[in-house]
Amino acid sequence: MYKAPIICPVCGSKMHIEVLRCDNCKSKLEGNFEMNEFASLSDENIEFLRLYLLNRGNLSKVSEILKLSYPTVLNKFNKLLSDLGYVSKEYISDDEKNKNLVSEKKKIIDDLEKGLIKPKDAIEKLKLLKGEK
Repeated sequence: MYKAPIICPVCGSKMHIEVLRCDNCKSKLEGNFEMNEFASLSDENIEFLRLYLLNRGNLSKVSEILKLSYPTVLNKFNKLLSDLGYVSKEYISDDEKNKNLVSEKKKIIDDLEKGLIKPKDAIEKLKLLKGEK
């Protein structure tokens, strides 16, 4: 059996299911049925979700089985949540914090290259960004 496509190959819009058929009695139900968010998951995400569920939500165990570091497995889990549309505020805020940190570092380095600040001042500003005094 084939996996149902969720995106139209012609126009790129979201597709829906119109016919459901029973393999046993061959009854057919026609209508306009929407696919749930799990139908849009990649095969990789589905396998990760299965492993996660089989291990009762224990990311440490999933990490051991996949032979990946815990932070890598946590990133995979966060991507799964994001792909399902369940992005947590914590995940978003960490992402935003990282973007802001990179932006601030770039600004300090740009100012240093332009001669707007001295090397000593740049070092101090970068230490403050890292949380050092």
